[in-house]
Amino acid sequence: MDKMEKKEAIDKILRELEDLKNSETSVLKKVAQIEADNINLGLGILDKSLPDLHENADKSIEAIDSLLVSFTEHRDKFVKDNNLEPADETETS
Repeated sequence: MDKMEKKEAIDKILRELEDLKNSETSVLKKVAQIEADNINLGLGILDKSLPDLHENADKSIEAIDSLLVSFTEHRDKFVKDNNLEPADETETS
């Protein structure tokens, strides 16, 4: 795999991580909605389990965020170290 192919693969992974974060955010919103819906119902089975689901989804989002920051830094360093930065549009004119 040449350097440009590696950069493209890294960029693809970054997009997938963003998608994963968006998916987890959606899960967290759904759990919060169920928690809100259960306020009036007061069902114990939900009262007992939903806080753990909420906490786990929140922790997952935090972990993905941290990985995104680290992986973006890795990508940026790889691009710089291998001179893969896109040329300025003014240079191509």
